[in-house]
Amino acid sequence: QLQLVESGGGLVQPGGSLRLSCVASGFTLDSYEIGWFRQAPGEEREGLSCMRRGGAAPTYTDSVKGRFTISRDNAKTTMYLQMNSLKPEETATYYCAATRGFYVNCVERFFDSWGQGTQVTVSP
Repeated sequence: QLQLVESGGGLVQPGGSLRLSCVASGFTLDSYEIGWFRQAPGEEREGLSCMRRGGAAPTYTDSVKGRFTISRDNAKTTMYLQMNSLKPEETATYYCAATRGFYVNCVERFFDSWGQGTQVTVSP
């Protein structure tokens, strides 16, 4: 079974940057479609960015377009989320996810392997 472990979260000032990493074990990532999500307290899990197996044409939710970048390194079984110009309202737990199937939209229900989450706090 695929296991995912995130890292890279922490405290950052508004306008700052963080790079989240997600390492896969059990299988290589090249046969999976991947995504990054976040969930703030009391809110639903939100899809931020998703990417197909081949890495082409990733999708981004409107609120992060131009600021966040998803990438994958199949050889290292790692996926990344580069986050720039972070805002206080983006304080949340961030999750990586993967599926051997296909996602129609970048939403939670299409993904069946999840990391444990990493906390990102954006505050002065």
